[in-house]
Amino acid sequence: MSESAVHRQKTPCVGLCSTVFGDLVCRGCRRFLHEIVDWNRYDAEQKAAVWRRIEQLTEQVVMTRIEIISMIRFRQTLAAAKLPGVEELPLALQIHRLLTRLPDDWPEDCGIGPRADYRTLGRRQLREVIDQELFALADAYYQRHVAGGQGAGLMPGS
Repeated sequence: MSESAVHRQKTPCVGLCSTVFGDLVCRGCRRFLHEIVDWNRYDAEQKAAVWRRIEQLTEQVVMTRIEIISMIRFRQTLAAAKLPGVEELPLALQIHRLLTRLPDDWPEDCGIGPRADYRTLGRRQLREVIDQELFALADAYYQRHVAGGQGAGLMPGS
């Protein structure tokens, strides 16, 4: 993500914060609790580092499950969804945010669709698969790099 995009998007928050329920990794934006708490104290470099991690994890998961069928139709669908600030986000984050607005039965003219291995899933099911994988990766990153491998993990039942 470019520095200018980081500055235009003030925060990765998507308004679905699960840290208020005790998660150390937010299920909405994938930031860690301490990043959410300290966000307004972070300098541009620290914010950019958080954005890069979120972008890399999202790209890794989303782009292996969703394909662009028509960039023109995708851009039109994105504009019609009227998601605030989404046009400044990287492609994988745009797709991820748009998935919340599409009907469950993949509209043929939305410009994106599931890759072959995921075509049996409805949009809602695929979004759940993507969100679970994103949370698992964010949790693993947290355990490896922040908690230093300490603790029992953040996934239910771990």
